[in-house]
Amino acid sequence: MDKDRIAGSVRDFAGKVESTAGDIAGDTRTAAAGRAREAAGTVQNLYGQAKDAARDASDAAASYARDAYEKSEETFRDGSRAVVRTARENPLTLLLVAGGIGFALAWLMTRSSRPPQRWRYYG
Repeated sequence: MDKDRIAGSVRDFAGKVESTAGDIAGDTRTAAAGRAREAAGTVQNLYGQAKDAARDASDAAASYARDAYEKSEETFRDGSRAVVRTARENPLTLLLVAGGIGFALAWLMTRSSRPPQRWRYYG
């Protein structure tokens, strides 16, 4: 729990007490000061809650990234095994996929960088 949440709750409670005391005594200045203190305490409490939420989100993201990093080697190994197994079971399919990738790369590398010429028919 963030210290701003604690301080905000204390300030909020003190503002409620001061506001109630001002209302009972009929002192509008004390009641208004109490409501202002209560509002400031609520804002500080909300600020502390936002800081806690941001801290929790960053901790969750760091935990997720750590887990993904730790499992990356295992995932890569499983993927490599799956490719090898597929290559052994269907060598023709693997050959066709490799040829398609090679064709696509060759087509991308030999493409002209200028736009195609537009032909106009004047007739």
